[in-house]
Amino acid sequence: MPTHVLDHPLAAHIITHLRDQTTKPATFRTLAYQISLLLAIESTADLPTEDKVIDTPLEKMTARVLAHQPLVVVPILRAGLGMVQPFTDIFPDVSVGYLGLERHHETAVARNYYCKLPPLAGKRVFVIDPMLATGGSAAQALTVVKQHGSVNPTLVCIVASPEGVAEVEKNHPGTTIHTAALDRTLNAKKYILPGLGDFGDRLYGT
Repeated sequence: MPTHVLDHPLAAHIITHLRDQTTKPATFRTLAYQISLLLAIESTADLPTEDKVIDTPLEKMTARVLAHQPLVVVPILRAGLGMVQPFTDIFPDVSVGYLGLERHHETAVARNYYCKLPPLAGKRVFVIDPMLATGGSAAQALTVVKQHGSVNPTLVCIVASPEGVAEVEKNHPGTTIHTAALDRTLNAKKYILPGLGDFGDRLYGT
């Protein structure tokens, strides 16, 4: 499965401060935006382009612009909301869908409590969730968007575990994953190690 780990010194710097338990929610939100922006850029590096003739102040030239390919970003609530703005900032025409999946703290099984999606057929779909831990929520989200017409959706996360990557591959072979960090393992409570704790709680100060 093509798993792409963000390789940039700025990404490493941001991830370190996201991991730090002394980082306050306001700073955490800024850092989440920054790393999500890098991931948004990296995960869309293969978008198609087309030629356009323009006039610069000095001469006419043929340059590249994005070809028309509708984009949809689907955050997994609630933590995924912290990754949406970078996508909407750099792709103003992107559509946003929402999936509410809540992981039970004892069983680690996700419960689907909300689904609101735009039409997905023929569109490039990005499912976003900061933490790819057991992979159950991500696999479930990928199933849902495929049922609604998505073909080959991309998964974008900030921290992933090997177990989560393996679970996605088992349920959705060939899915492209973009992550800023691939961590060591899961602990007994299914949290990523070394990880950064509960992303949603740290994002919203709960």
